[in-house]
Amino acid sequence: MKTTVPKFIATIATGLLAGAFLYGFLNLVPTFYEVPQEVHLRFRVQLMNHNSTSMQALMAVSIITPLWYAFVNRRVRAVVFLSILSSSMALVSLLVTRFGNVPINMLIRSWSETQPPADWLDYLHRWDSYNLVRSIAAIVGFILFVTATHVKSLNNYNYPPHTK
Repeated sequence: MKTTVPKFIATIATGLLAGAFLYGFLNLVPTFYEVPQEVHLRFRVQLMNHNSTSMQALMAVSIITPLWYAFVNRRVRAVVFLSILSSSMALVSLLVTRFGNVPINMLIRSWSETQPPADWLDYLHRWDSYNLVRSIAAIVGFILFVTATHVKSLNNYNYPPHTK
Protein backbone atom coordinates (compact mmCIF):
# COMPACT_ATOMS: atom_id res chain seq x y z
CA MET A 1 0.00 0.00 0.00
CA LYS A 2 2.79 2.45 0.82
CA THR A 3 4.12 2.12 -2.75
CA THR A 4 0.73 2.38 -4.47
CA VAL A 5 0.24 6.14 -4.14
CA PRO A 6 3.70 7.23 -5.33
CA LYS A 7 3.60 4.64 -8.12
CA PHE A 8 0.20 5.88 -9.29
CA ILE A 9 1.06 9.59 -9.14
CA ALA A 10 4.52 9.14 -10.71
CA THR A 11 3.14 6.99 -13.52
CA ILE A 12 0.45 9.56 -14.31
CA ALA A 13 2.80 12.56 -14.01
CA THR A 14 5.70 11.15 -16.02
CA GLY A 15 3.29 9.80 -18.63
CA LEU A 16 1.45 13.10 -18.98
CA LEU A 17 4.73 15.01 -19.20
CA ALA A 18 6.06 12.70 -21.90
CA GLY A 19 2.74 12.81 -23.72
CA ALA A 20 2.48 16.59 -23.60
CA PHE A 21 5.98 17.04 -24.99
CA LEU A 22 5.49 14.33 -27.60
CA TYR A 23 2.21 15.90 -28.74
CA GLY A 24 3.86 19.30 -28.96
CA PHE A 25 6.84 17.93 -30.86
CA LEU A 26 4.80 15.89 -33.35
CA ASN A 27 1.79 18.18 -33.81
CA LEU A 28 2.14 21.73 -32.52
CA VAL A 29 5.65 22.55 -33.70
CA PRO A 30 5.10 21.42 -37.31
CA THR A 31 1.80 23.32 -37.37
CA PHE A 32 3.57 26.51 -36.26
CA TYR A 33 5.53 26.48 -39.51
CA GLU A 34 2.47 25.82 -41.69
CA VAL A 35 0.52 28.93 -40.72
CA PRO A 36 1.23 32.59 -41.49
CA GLN A 37 3.92 34.22 -39.36
CA GLU A 38 1.42 36.45 -37.50
CA VAL A 39 -0.72 33.47 -36.54
CA HIS A 40 2.35 31.48 -35.56
CA LEU A 41 3.71 34.17 -33.24
CA ARG A 42 0.33 35.09 -31.74
CA PHE A 43 -0.54 31.46 -31.07
CA ARG A 44 2.89 30.71 -29.61
CA VAL A 45 2.59 33.57 -27.10
CA GLN A 46 -0.92 32.52 -26.09
CA LEU A 47 0.22 28.93 -25.70
CA MET A 48 2.99 30.15 -23.37
CA ASN A 49 0.37 31.97 -21.31
CA HIS A 50 -1.73 28.83 -20.93
CA ASN A 51 0.85 26.13 -20.38
CA SER A 52 3.55 27.73 -18.25
CA THR A 53 1.99 26.93 -14.86
CA SER A 54 0.59 23.52 -15.74
CA MET A 55 3.79 22.28 -17.39
CA GLN A 56 5.96 23.53 -14.52
CA ALA A 57 3.71 21.78 -12.02
CA LEU A 58 3.77 18.59 -14.08
CA MET A 59 7.57 18.72 -14.28
CA ALA A 60 7.81 19.24 -10.51
CA VAL A 61 5.53 16.27 -9.78
CA SER A 62 7.52 14.19 -12.31
CA ILE A 63 10.70 15.02 -10.40
CA ILE A 64 9.38 14.47 -6.87
CA THR A 65 7.18 11.38 -7.15
CA PRO A 66 9.76 9.02 -8.70
CA LEU A 67 12.06 10.00 -5.81
CA TRP A 68 9.25 9.21 -3.38
CA TYR A 69 8.81 5.83 -5.12
CA ALA A 70 12.56 5.23 -4.87
CA PHE A 71 12.45 5.99 -1.15
CA VAL A 72 9.59 3.60 -0.37
CA ASN A 73 11.36 0.90 -2.43
CA ARG A 74 14.83 1.64 -1.09
CA ARG A 75 15.60 -2.06 -0.54
CA VAL A 76 15.41 -2.81 -4.26
CA ARG A 77 18.46 -1.17 -5.80
CA ALA A 78 17.35 -1.47 -9.41
CA VAL A 79 14.05 0.25 -8.60
CA VAL A 80 15.87 3.02 -6.75
CA PHE A 81 18.33 3.48 -9.61
CA LEU A 82 15.66 3.55 -12.33
CA SER A 83 13.39 5.85 -10.32
CA ILE A 84 16.20 8.31 -9.65
CA LEU A 85 17.11 8.26 -13.35
CA SER A 86 13.46 8.91 -14.20
CA SER A 87 13.40 11.87 -11.83
CA SER A 88 16.66 13.11 -13.35
CA MET A 89 15.15 13.06 -16.83
CA ALA A 90 12.25 15.21 -15.62
CA LEU A 91 14.82 17.54 -14.06
CA VAL A 92 16.62 17.71 -17.42
CA SER A 93 13.30 18.66 -19.05
CA LEU A 94 12.81 21.38 -16.45
CA LEU A 95 16.34 22.76 -16.77
CA VAL A 96 16.28 22.75 -20.57
CA THR A 97 12.92 24.49 -20.48
CA ARG A 98 14.06 27.09 -17.95
CA PHE A 99 17.46 27.88 -19.46
CA GLY A 100 16.82 27.06 -23.13
CA ASN A 101 13.19 27.55 -24.13
CA VAL A 102 12.06 30.21 -21.65
CA PRO A 103 14.68 32.84 -22.61
CA ILE A 104 13.66 32.44 -26.25
CA ASN A 105 9.99 32.62 -25.23
CA MET A 106 10.69 35.91 -23.48
CA LEU A 107 12.24 37.27 -26.68
CA ILE A 108 9.28 36.11 -28.74
CA ARG A 109 6.92 38.01 -26.42
CA SER A 110 8.75 41.24 -27.31
CA TRP A 111 8.54 40.76 -31.08
CA SER A 112 6.02 42.40 -33.33
CA GLU A 113 3.79 39.75 -34.88
CA THR A 114 4.00 41.49 -38.24
CA GLN A 115 7.66 42.57 -38.11
CA PRO A 116 9.75 40.08 -36.10
CA PRO A 117 13.54 40.48 -36.22
CA ALA A 118 15.29 39.33 -39.40
CA ASP A 119 16.79 36.30 -37.63
CA TRP A 120 13.53 35.20 -35.97
CA LEU A 121 13.58 31.76 -37.60
CA ASP A 122 17.07 31.12 -36.21
CA TYR A 123 15.68 31.64 -32.70
CA LEU A 124 12.75 29.37 -33.41
CA HIS A 125 15.00 26.62 -34.75
CA ARG A 126 17.12 26.91 -31.58
CA TRP A 127 13.88 26.66 -29.54
CA ASP A 128 12.99 23.54 -31.56
CA SER A 129 16.35 21.98 -30.66
CA TYR A 130 15.76 22.60 -26.97
CA ASN A 131 12.25 21.25 -27.35
CA LEU A 132 13.61 18.04 -28.89
CA VAL A 133 16.01 17.55 -25.96
CA ARG A 134 13.36 18.11 -23.30
CA SER A 135 10.87 15.92 -25.15
CA ILE A 136 13.32 13.03 -25.40
CA ALA A 137 14.25 13.47 -21.73
CA ALA A 138 10.58 13.34 -20.67
CA ILE A 139 9.88 10.26 -22.79
CA VAL A 140 12.97 8.48 -21.46
CA GLY A 141 11.94 9.46 -17.92
CA PHE A 142 8.53 7.87 -18.41
CA ILE A 143 10.04 4.70 -19.86
CA LEU A 144 12.50 4.50 -16.97
CA PHE A 145 9.74 4.87 -14.40
CA VAL A 146 7.54 2.25 -16.04
CA THR A 147 10.59 -0.04 -16.12
CA ALA A 148 11.14 0.61 -12.41
CA THR A 149 7.59 -0.44 -11.63
CA HIS A 150 8.01 -3.63 -13.65
CA VAL A 151 11.29 -4.43 -11.92
CA LYS A 152 9.50 -3.94 -8.61
CA SER A 153 6.71 -6.29 -9.73
CA LEU A 154 9.25 -8.92 -10.78
CA ASN A 155 11.06 -8.51 -7.49
CA ASN A 156 7.81 -9.05 -5.56
CA TYR A 157 6.97 -12.07 -7.68
CA ASN A 158 10.36 -13.77 -7.37
CA TYR A 159 11.25 -12.79 -3.84
CA PRO A 160 8.56 -12.69 -1.19
CA PRO A 161 9.13 -9.93 1.38
CA HIS A 162 11.18 -10.98 4.34
CA THR A 163 9.81 -10.58 7.82
CA LYS A 164 11.65 -9.75 10.99
